[in-house]
Amino acid sequence: MSLYRAETRRLLKRRFTKLFTIGALLILAAVAAGVFFTNHKVGTDQIAEAKGKAHAEYLRSVASTEQVRKDCEAARGTSRAGEFPPNCELAAPAESDFDPEWYLPATFDFKKGFPDMVTTMAAVLALVGFVIGASFVGAEWNSGGMMNLLLWRPRRLQVLGTKLSAFLVAMTGLTVLVAAIWTAVFYGIASLRGVTTGLTSGTWQSLGLMELRALVLVLVAGALGFGLASLGRHTAMALGVAIGVIVIFQFGVGTVLAIAHVKFPELYLAPFWVIAWMAKKYVAEDYNSCNFDVGGGCQPDTLTITWQMAGSALAIILVLVVGAAMWTMRKRDIT
Repeated sequence: MSLYRAETRRLLKRRFTKLFTIGALLILAAVAAGVFFTNHKVGTDQIAEAKGKAHAEYLRSVASTEQVRKDCEAARGTSRAGEFPPNCELAAPAESDFDPEWYLPATFDFKKGFPDMVTTMAAVLALVGFVIGASFVGAEWNSGGMMNLLLWRPRRLQVLGTKLSAFLVAMTGLTVLVAAIWTAVFYGIASLRGVTTGLTSGTWQSLGLMELRALVLVLVAGALGFGLASLGRHTAMALGVAIGVIVIFQFGVGTVLAIAHVKFPELYLAPFWVIAWMAKKYVAEDYNSCNFDVGGGCQPDTLTITWQMAGSALAIILVLVVGAAMWTMRKRDIT
């Protein structure tokens, strides 16, 4: 049996791989179920009901305004007169102020809502990739399996590279399969509980590219988990770095930057770079640059993080971590 086939079989047979993947799929299923049950198809009955609610709210507002006017008239010459406008001038509400759309039930618009669902899928699968990738190589180091494997195939870089390749190919297959099912599920939800209008060829192309970026994010997360665990020769190394970055660095740095009123603190926080990668851009705004005393308006300074910038940052981090893992694999003592 070839080394690649052996590593693929080892990955797929691991109980942790199966259980963690099933758990992630259950989370995605819960998200889909939540969207299904909280959205409704809008038809003529729902529109008529919404118009009725808007008209009823308008009548209640008119009655309330009239009651306030009567109270105002009754309060003339009393100590309560100051509680009402001069001459009891109250603007009567117009029926056009009550938009029937406000009273429609939530409905899932595939074109507008599915990009957020792609981001959700990418986040869940990226977590799966990071943890399974770290466990896949970390368990080998911790159990001594890596040393035994190198006795059979004493080519360090080939062994580690093949293990990483087998993992990334498996994650690619999983992500592509889940993305296809995810798209079909939400298209079905939109057909039953929402709308599917406006889906041009350009829209499908944009969604396809977004799912491609989701795939890249999953693979990068998986490779980072793999590389960190290989560097520390333990799964806990990768998980510890992840917890440190998220809890200590991100929250700590975010708090310090907010206190220091640093301009565009998003530049130093990883989630906004991930958002920029998935949504193609993220516009950071600095409201500290506004002067609300002049003109009464605010045009804050802005800085746009593009998907190209975010992709470059991901690539640099990936090369550093995986490159360091390969270098230590070649230089460090295996025992």
